[in-house]
Amino acid sequence: MAEPSLLARLVALVGDVTVAVRHSRDGERAPIYGTAPAIPEAKPQGKLPTLKMPTAKGWEGDHKPTAAPGLKVNAFARGLTHPRNMHVLPNGDVLVAESMSEPDKPGSLFDHAMTATMKRARAAGDSPNRVTLLRDADGDGVAEENHAYLENVRQPFGIALIGDTLYVGASDALLAYPYEPGATRISQPGRKLMDLIPGGHWTRNLIASKDKTKLYVAVGSLSNIAEHGMSVEENRACIHEYDIASGQSRVFAGGLRNPVGMAWEPSRDMLWTVVNERDGLGDETPPDYLTSVVDGGFYGWPFCYWDRVVDDRVPQDAAKVASALQPDYALGGHTASLGLCWLPEGTLPGFPAGMAIGQHGSWNRSKLSGYKLAFVAFENGRPVGMPREILTGFLSPDEKHSYGRPVGVALASDGAVLMADDVGDVIWRVTGA
Repeated sequence: MAEPSLLARLVALVGDVTVAVRHSRDGERAPIYGTAPAIPEAKPQGKLPTLKMPTAKGWEGDHKPTAAPGLKVNAFARGLTHPRNMHVLPNGDVLVAESMSEPDKPGSLFDHAMTATMKRARAAGDSPNRVTLLRDADGDGVAEENHAYLENVRQPFGIALIGDTLYVGASDALLAYPYEPGATRISQPGRKLMDLIPGGHWTRNLIASKDKTKLYVAVGSLSNIAEHGMSVEENRACIHEYDIASGQSRVFAGGLRNPVGMAWEPSRDMLWTVVNERDGLGDETPPDYLTSVVDGGFYGWPFCYWDRVVDDRVPQDAAKVASALQPDYALGGHTASLGLCWLPEGTLPGFPAGMAIGQHGSWNRSKLSGYKLAFVAFENGRPVGMPREILTGFLSPDEKHSYGRPVGVALASDGAVLMADDVGDVIWRVTGA
């Protein structure tokens, strides 16, 4: 590996210094979870927010994540390039979106530090821009076939199949492709159905409505707290509803800073999402969250968070604050909860029905959080209790290295739980032991 440049070493010190300052000032805080979290008072971090991320290392030899008691984990597929999200096809094939953040041109010293840190953590770089098809033809829990299914799609993430059409959420568009069962490649260009603005929070996740007539498209904000103005945030920080028959779209719900994972809770046919909240207010302030998504609902961003707590850094809109809905369940500050998948009762031994959540892991706190595949139980259509762990062990004990980082979660056709790991370049498969 080449010796780091002087600039790289200097900007890395920005992160080290801000971590040390915040740690001495605020101390360590345990992650905040649940339906009634005690969220600490905001402590704005100013122009030098806490910056701490582990160096990406990957998995070596037989090293793998640690499964919860009663569970086991194996590599369903290795050798991918930054796998982010998955979709399981009716025949059991697994489509994997391989994509990566494209770093913005840095301006300030902190921007340089952030860019250098993200590259070191393998959170930014040259995006593969590919959807790969994995096939486990012999049913042994390991994919022996790997095909380049779609190529040259700008930062693909969301994938949904409805009838004979495959929909892909690229960072700049909602695209439609002809789908042929069993095929290992699509060579036709995609039809653009909906323009999406790239940049900022770039993932564009998709989920089909229960009747397959609509698509829900999750779009994150351009910025942290609309510091570039609200005009550039139009049609962002929201979930769109796209009507397939008419080709028309509308904002289904807004005020969601960065909604990524989406899943249906079956008892109430309710759409749920996991949202990454704002940075720069402290280790646990505010927490990322899991919430049901109400048609026409507004969830506070950028004006306020959780139970209408106003963010004084933002020019205010009192009417918007008054209309803000409180999220359902706190997932800990800066856990970067990205993946979401409904698990019916009995999917994993000893686990009730609930949501599996891929927590990608923090950068804006003094002690790292997330970096696990978590589980939140549901009763009567609502989350209950504290989270449980399905997979851990993605961080070295000293927090200096990451072996992997959880992202998307999917339920395989054989009932196993699949999880994409974009630092380890692996799809992990979890079943009962």
